[in-house]
Amino acid sequence: MSPNALIITGDGINCEEETAFALSQAGAQCQILHINQLIAHPGQLSDAQILALPGGFSFGDEVSSGKILALKLQQQLGELLQTFISEDKLVIGICNGFQALVKLGILPRSDAKTQQVTLTHNRQKRFINRWVTVQANPDTLFFKGLSEFMLPIRHGEGRLIVPEDTPIAAHIGLTYTDDVNGSHQQIAGLINERGNVLGLMPHPEAFVRWTQHPAWTSMTPEERQSTPPGLQIFQNMVSAVRNGQSDTPLSTAGTPERSAV
Repeated sequence: MSPNALIITGDGINCEEETAFALSQAGAQCQILHINQLIAHPGQLSDAQILALPGGFSFGDEVSSGKILALKLQQQLGELLQTFISEDKLVIGICNGFQALVKLGILPRSDAKTQQVTLTHNRQKRFINRWVTVQANPDTLFFKGLSEFMLPIRHGEGRLIVPEDTPIAAHIGLTYTDDVNGSHQQIAGLINERGNVLGLMPHPEAFVRWTQHPAWTSMTPEERQSTPPGLQIFQNMVSAVRNGQSDTPLSTAGTPERSAV
């Protein structure tokens, strides 16, 4: 079984092709869909098992990153998104997608329905574009078999701010090993209470081939034969949808389909 993955595009989102490619390499059947088309035909979300909100600069990051996209999703698809999550289908929000999930109130607790934390300007007050080392929680379905690895980041508003009265420990899925941007407890990614929604600032879709790593030429042949960490995250998602039918690397499911607006 190849799970159906829906990848949202439009309004400044610009990582949809890479995200769809990563999910396709992991074994999913992918459809890239403009947000306006999903709003016009919301039943398409019900047919999917995976929803991806890719990185980019939705609505030019006006007001704050992900805010307008979150409002649009909340007003037009809020109840449908909550149903999607309650059915234990998978959601991944990467960078701008993470920002939207936070502002939607889906992370850290998807049952809260109001914004609990925020992602704001980096401590450095500038855009950061570099590779970082992260530490994953391997007990989550997204990071099964992963511990410490590298991923690229490219964001200007990735610093997580958590109010003192907001419990966060149980929702930490990914942390930076260094203080990259001033994020609370060096958090790089959050997971909801059901374990089926992941938001992260690093870009796993940008590390699905070893040749994407800046130091790939110095890697050993053994390292290059293993699965790149970014790809493994997407493989873990596909395996979870398949109810654990396969713990081995999954084959390509084909070229992503792109729907017209």
